[in-house]
Amino acid sequence: MLRLALLICCLLPSLAHAAERPNVLFILTDDQRWDQLSCAGHPFLKTPHIDRLAEEGAYCKNAFITTSLCSPSRASFLSGLYANTHGVVNNFTDYPRDLASFPRRLQESGYETAYIGKWHMGEGDDSPRPGFDHWVSHKGQGDYFDTEWNVNGEREIIEGYYTGVVTDLAVDWLKGASEADKPFCLCLGHKAPHTPFTPEPKYKDLYREIEINYPHSAFDLKGKPKWIEQRLDTWHGIYGPLYGFREKFPDRSAPAVMDFDNFVTSYTASMKSVDDGVGRVYAALKKAGVLDDTLIVFAGDNGMFLGEHGMSDKRAMHEPSIRVPLIMRYPKLISPGSRIKKQVLNIDVAPTIVEVAGAEPLEDIHGRSMVPLLKGDDSSWRDGWYYEYNYEKQFPYTPNVRGIRTDEWKYVRYPHGDGGPDRHMSELYHLKSDPDEMTNLAEDSRYAGKLKELRGRLNDLIAETGGKSWKTLPIDQGIKTELPDESIR
Repeated sequence: MLRLALLICCLLPSLAHAAERPNVLFILTDDQRWDQLSCAGHPFLKTPHIDRLAEEGAYCKNAFITTSLCSPSRASFLSGLYANTHGVVNNFTDYPRDLASFPRRLQESGYETAYIGKWHMGEGDDSPRPGFDHWVSHKGQGDYFDTEWNVNGEREIIEGYYTGVVTDLAVDWLKGASEADKPFCLCLGHKAPHTPFTPEPKYKDLYREIEINYPHSAFDLKGKPKWIEQRLDTWHGIYGPLYGFREKFPDRSAPAVMDFDNFVTSYTASMKSVDDGVGRVYAALKKAGVLDDTLIVFAGDNGMFLGEHGMSDKRAMHEPSIRVPLIMRYPKLISPGSRIKKQVLNIDVAPTIVEVAGAEPLEDIHGRSMVPLLKGDDSSWRDGWYYEYNYEKQFPYTPNVRGIRTDEWKYVRYPHGDGGPDRHMSELYHLKSDPDEMTNLAEDSRYAGKLKELRGRLNDLIAETGGKSWKTLPIDQGIKTELPDESIR
């Protein structure tokens, strides 16, 4: 009897720890800018359900991604690593099957895990991936309507609008998972608001009467690298086809702004269904009685240019491309209404989730757990980080990019890839006084010292994170006007 009592006493701490482990819901949107939320100050978009997460949790006001491209960023969210280390440097490379991830860590520690929605790593393969007990995804981009899904190895066409379908699937899975005797981790991947911007039919004309003009930075390219101007008429420029919203291109005429207007309002309207979906999942957690026992993380995989600097895509290091929404709710750790001002990165999400879940830490990663920030301690947080993007021959509209962003400054250079001199002018911005990055200070002699300092810090950060040598990058083959293959748009 005494031995049994001692055994129970020994087990109690571990059982208590298991009971305290939160469920995890990770929601990821595709190409959502940081300001595509009403809580971020959007002038007309209303997102009450996502706003509620921010009101009841922590809103990260300065969240960034380390590569502004879907697959590399998604891999960084999962692994806590820079793209140069995890190896997913473009949209055609799959997540390495032997690479650790936060869902895999949680699965190994006893969590029931699921992935539902857009995976988008490995274009032609939608088979179940390691780390997930339940798998519902599709090949490549998927379709906004009637997507063909791989449901745990079985192929099935599910009729309906994508955002509603993945929300239905998530709510159904949560009903069973919330009744299980172990915690769960659900990763929910939205397609919206990715191109081709396609709002749910009921929201198609929601913002049609709102007038949208090209932003002021689209026409003020003085002092900027020449490649930015060369991009204007391309697939990723404001005078180009705008992903199908403009039939005849390039078009620099005044009436062509109407195509741009439709482009922007359709992008924005597609977020309404995402917000509805967040509300439905929130309600499902609440109904199951596990809402406050669940760490909810809402994030975007990268930003999106809506005409800034004449651009209509991402990939470059300017603010609209690299800044994303990031919101966390877990009342047992996070005080309602918390506002985190420090720069946090996509590579910080994985170690944060792993720590909060009490799982085995991810080894040798670049990201840092945000738990100290969530507790209000930012005394030892980073004050700078580096950005990387590699030239893509499939999308030849952006050069190689390497840069550093601090709390106050941004320095960007465009290495050719052969180790020789850069072929493009670099960029230097004082973000405190010039948040829209209008005045390039790179060739202003008054800032030569600051440029030298930031170049040194950039080199140090690349070395610290195992970044590639300037001699081993893809060769920049220049900005081209050809359209990408339809199968990969």
